[in-house]
Amino acid sequence: MGLDQYAYTRYANEDSDCNVELAYWRKHNRLQGWMEQLWEDKGRPNAPEQESPMGSFNCVPVQLTLSDLEQLEAHILDKALPETGGFFFGNDSFSWEDEDGKPFEDGDYYYKKTDLEFIENAREAIKEGKEVYYDSWW
Repeated sequence: MGLDQYAYTRYANEDSDCNVELAYWRKHNRLQGWMEQLWEDKGRPNAPEQESPMGSFNCVPVQLTLSDLEQLEAHILDKALPETGGFFFGNDSFSWEDEDGKPFEDGDYYYKKTDLEFIENAREAIKEGKEVYYDSWW
């Protein structure tokens, strides 16, 4: 059990069976914190009617715009994603080592490549007329 995070696309007005995955993260708690703050800033769309003891931003999709992606990219490049804790979120996701415990040569964090690839693919999807969503589950 733990924090699983997904980004996916779909065409507007289509049901969820038409989702296409763009990215997957496991316990990237800083990204979760950033997305939760974005969700709060957007007025908590799709909020559950009753908040669970685990929190309100669990299994709640948030749509991402080009502007959101620009802000996310800037925070990634500046290493400014917020430190975020949670029972199922694991250790700080700004690990400065790879899976084998070796330090990254350029001093960047483990998920940086995945994060930037996601942003590039998400921008392309939006240009193609698709909607981009982030969702998580723990």
